[in-house]
Amino acid sequence: MADMSQGRKNVASGGTQAPAEQTTSGSRGLNFDEPLIFELGEDGRSGIDLAEVEISGNRLGGLERKAPVGLPGLSEPHVVRHYTRLSQKNYGIDSGFYPLGSCTMKHNPRINEKIARMQGLGDLHPMQPGSTVQGALEVIDTLAHWLKTLTNMPAIAMSPAAGAHGELCGMMAISAAIKARGEDRTRVLVPESAHGTNPATAAACGFTVDSIPANDQGRVDLEAFKAKLGPDVAGIMLTNPNTCGLFENDIIEIADAMHEAGGYFYCDGANLNAICGRVRPGDLGIDCMHINLHKTFSTPHGGGGPGAGPTVLSEALAAYAPVPFVVHDADGFRLIENPDDTDASPFGRLKGYHGQMGMFTRALAFMMSHGSDGLAQASGDAVLNANYLRVQLQDVLSISFDGLCMHEALFDDRFLKDTGVSTLDFAKAMIDEGFHPMTMYFPLVVHGALLMEPTESESKETLDLYVQTLRALAARAKSGDAQFFTEAPRFTPRRRLDETAAARKPVLRLNPAAE
Repeated sequence: MADMSQGRKNVASGGTQAPAEQTTSGSRGLNFDEPLIFELGEDGRSGIDLAEVEISGNRLGGLERKAPVGLPGLSEPHVVRHYTRLSQKNYGIDSGFYPLGSCTMKHNPRINEKIARMQGLGDLHPMQPGSTVQGALEVIDTLAHWLKTLTNMPAIAMSPAAGAHGELCGMMAISAAIKARGEDRTRVLVPESAHGTNPATAAACGFTVDSIPANDQGRVDLEAFKAKLGPDVAGIMLTNPNTCGLFENDIIEIADAMHEAGGYFYCDGANLNAICGRVRPGDLGIDCMHINLHKTFSTPHGGGGPGAGPTVLSEALAAYAPVPFVVHDADGFRLIENPDDTDASPFGRLKGYHGQMGMFTRALAFMMSHGSDGLAQASGDAVLNANYLRVQLQDVLSISFDGLCMHEALFDDRFLKDTGVSTLDFAKAMIDEGFHPMTMYFPLVVHGALLMEPTESESKETLDLYVQTLRALAARAKSGDAQFFTEAPRFTPRRRLDETAAARKPVLRLNPAAE
C-alpha cells in the first residue's frame, strides 16, 4: 500500500486523497476511501462460477480478440460494496438542496414513480400492436392535451427526447415552413441571455447565428433586435424567463416585430417552471416552444437522461409537426407513422419511437395530482423562493440586476473583488458545508456568475440554513482568509482536481504502471 501520508493518487481523475493524518485507513467514519474498481480487481476473483465451454468456429465475423477484455476480477461482496459506496458519494435532490440555476432540480413525488412502474405501463414494448397499448396511447394523448392547454398552442410533437432535441424539432418546423413558402431565409437571431444550446441548434439546422446583446437590465436590447431584422431572418430563439432569471418584458413587441418581418418565434421552455399555470406562451405570440418534462413536471433529472422535450407548435407551424403522433376516433387511439397518412406536411421523424413513456406517465401523474391550482402555486412558490434568496443575500453578495427576479436569483463575483477568492473557490467551500454549489460562470452576460434556483420544493428552514451558510462564507472571504477557500473542499473523499488538465488530458483507461 502506498504511503497514506503522501496521499494516494487517483489514476482516473488526478485527484489526491484528503489529508491522511486524520485516519490511518484514509476513510472518515462512513465516508470511505476506496480505489477505482479496476484497482480493486484481481485475477482469479469472481462472483459466479461458469462451466468451461468449448467454442468451435468464429461467430464474430472474422474478428478475434487480440487482448484480454480488461474487466476487473471481483467477488460479489466487492461489487456490492463498491456500488453502494459510490451511491453514498452521489449528491442528488434526495440528498439535499440542489440550487443549480437554469436547470430546475426539484423533488420527484414518489407517486409518480409508483405509477410509472404500474403493470401495463412499466412493462410496455414499443413494438406492441396498437390494439394492445390503447391505455398507453391514451396517456400520451391526455398529456399532450394538457400541455397544449397550459401553453395555449394547437399542436404538439411528443417524440423529442430532451430539451435540445425539442429545440431541433422547433427549428426544423420553422425551416420546413420557410421552404414551403418558397423563401430562403438563412439568419437566426439569438440573444446573449438564451440557453447555450440555442445557437448550436440553429447552426445544426443550417442557419447563421446572429447574436443580440443584452441591455443593462439583463434583457434583450429591443432596439438592437429591431435593427437586425431583415428579409433573410428566419426567426429568433429566445429563452423566457431568460438565463438571468428575468422575464422578458418586451416579449410581445419582439414577437410582433418578428412576425411583421416574416420570421418565426422559437421560445426555449426550459424555464417554464417559473410561469406554468400563470402565463400561456401562446398568448405571447410564440410559434414553438419545447417543454422539459424532467424540469417543470418533476420527472427524474440528470445522469444523461432519460429526459423528454415535447414541443408545442402554433397554428402557423402545426402542419409541420413530425411523425409519429397520436390520433383518436370512435375506433380508439392509433399512431400516425407515415407522413403520407395525413393531410398535414410533417417535416419527417425525429426518433425511432414516439417518446419517453416513463417520462410521460410521471409528468401526467404530477399534473393530475396538482391540478391547475397546484401548478400555479408551484410556479408562484418557485418565484417566491428565488426572491427570498435575492433579498436575504443581496447585501453580502453582489446582485447582478435590480428588481424582482423570476425562478432564479443571479449574483456575480464583485463581492469577491480583491479577496483572492474566485467564484470556483467559493463554490468548493460550499461542498464542505454540505451544499451542492449553484451554477457557476453562467450566464456569460455577467462576470463570475453565481446562479441559484431554489425551486418550489424547498422549505423556508432549508433556505434559511443556505442563506446563513453563504453569508458566513462571504464574510470569511472578505476577512482575507483566501487560503481557506483555495484549499477547499477538505472533507470530501478527494480534494480539488486540476479541472483544466482533466478536460484536456483525460485518463480514459487504467495505466498498470501508475502508482
